[in-house]
Amino acid sequence: MKQELVFEAPRRAMPPRHFADLDDGARVVAVTELGLPAFRAKQLANQYFGRLTADPAAMTDLPAAVRAQVADALFPTLLTPARQVECDAGETRKTLWRAVDGTTFESVLMRYPGRDGSAGRATVCISSQAGCGMACPFCATGQGGLNRNLSVAEILEQVRAAASELRDERGERLSNIVFMGMGEPLANYNRVLSVLRRIIAAPPNGFGISARSVTVSTVGLAPAIRRLADEGLGVTLALSLHAPDDELRNTLVPVNNRWDITEVLDAATYYARTTGRRVSVEYALIRDVNDQPWRADLLGKKLHAAFGPLVHVNLIPLNPTPGSRWDASPKPVEREFVARVRAQGVTCTVRDTRGREIAAACGQLAAEG
Repeated sequence: MKQELVFEAPRRAMPPRHFADLDDGARVVAVTELGLPAFRAKQLANQYFGRLTADPAAMTDLPAAVRAQVADALFPTLLTPARQVECDAGETRKTLWRAVDGTTFESVLMRYPGRDGSAGRATVCISSQAGCGMACPFCATGQGGLNRNLSVAEILEQVRAAASELRDERGERLSNIVFMGMGEPLANYNRVLSVLRRIIAAPPNGFGISARSVTVSTVGLAPAIRRLADEGLGVTLALSLHAPDDELRNTLVPVNNRWDITEVLDAATYYARTTGRRVSVEYALIRDVNDQPWRADLLGKKLHAAFGPLVHVNLIPLNPTPGSRWDASPKPVEREFVARVRAQGVTCTVRDTRGREIAAACGQLAAEG
């Protein structure tokens, strides 16, 4: 019997309008409705995207007499940090955000210093939904179900907060963004698309982060993958596959009951060929579940046949959630799995595991508090 899936978020009141929700034209309308000249729209955009400022009281190029009015109308406080935990000598920091309606969701900021002591790179892992409706049984977020979609501004605020934190605390720039936090990004398609456009646009219209440094993860919503390919953005696609055979994937990733592996790989191949970008296949290695040698062989064969060189397997040692029956595969099994995938002509690496001691698997912090 096929499991019923929820793809649409429950209908809930969205947060108040924020400047980051608005496109160029809507910004002009919003400021003129406040009785301000149209050029203030570009000024505010430069403050938000260029200077990473979301508090009009700190916008010195804005007349002092109108700052409170602008703050009330366009810059409501959307997110409040409810809890922060860190590990890896402060290089990994996870934030549990609380929205105005009490909804909670998470983001994780990870720094990877350069080998020569340079700044290296900094990645923020952000959420696109509060909770998730994909029901993957080994995922903490999937166990909690879907609360609601996040707004454009709620997603962008996670990015701005990380970029501001890096700049103010370390004098560094945010280099990478991954949509691998809570939720299925392609189930909140229109808002995520708006966010992507603002992330890659140059200031004052966006944060100016290279599309090649932005990764959108999906469990395999095949029509949305094709649609994203046709947007022409050039961001990286990460496909959470987790099994090479439909029998197991139907259980591990229930959306497979709607779009099976053949359909999902066809869509991902279309993405790779349309954009010219290599697709990352995410595979959480689970002890005695999906880590058998024959599954490694089958995975490599299917991916090589579908993508040729335009694919990379990213093995993820499972981060077990409290009370879960799932566990990570032993290291010897992991090494054999990597070798067998590579033997089929597909590149394969093991993801650096960050934040196990702070419950950094998505959904764990929200589940705790």
